[in-house]
Amino acid sequence: MRQRPAFAIFLPLAILATCLCGLLFIGLQQGLRSAANDPQQQLAEDAAARLTAGASPASVVAGPNVDVATSLAAFIVVYDRAGGVLATDGTLDGRPPVLPAGVLRSAQSSGLDVITWQPQAGLRIATVSLPWSGGVVTAGRSLRLVEDREAQMGFLVVIGWLATLVALGLSSLVAAAIRDPARTLR
Repeated sequence: MRQRPAFAIFLPLAILATCLCGLLFIGLQQGLRSAANDPQQQLAEDAAARLTAGASPASVVAGPNVDVATSLAAFIVVYDRAGGVLATDGTLDGRPPVLPAGVLRSAQSSGLDVITWQPQAGLRIATVSLPWSGGVVTAGRSLRLVEDREAQMGFLVVIGWLATLVALGLSSLVAAAIRDPARTLR
């Protein structure tokens, strides 16, 4: 009947291991996700500065066309104050990507809007929107690789958690046997 003392050892350790694995996953996931905005932040800041300094909208998006539904490349959209697209190097279903109007208003009023935008099922885009003197500029890119990495990391955390629970279970049985050797012989 050493299962009861072993379970008394195992249960609090299993709860602790579960909480630690959960915190590990959350920390790693948030690190991956927040870093996914870095290139867009740089692109949007540079474009907004150039636009405010007088550059034409077309000159800040002078790159190859990006199909945002399939490409991993970053894209830029320059909006006027009313939310109309002035220039872009990105397309979605053959048209310029148009963010919800609330994003553009928020960027104009607060100075920055960072969102994950899902324009269609299976497509999530990390965007950074900043105001410029004539409207808002948005830089975005697909989260496909980041989400693949999150899934892989989640799988590894679960495998590590299960291995930890097995090790805790076995060590709890050993600890219970060491603690009360007379009970284990019965």
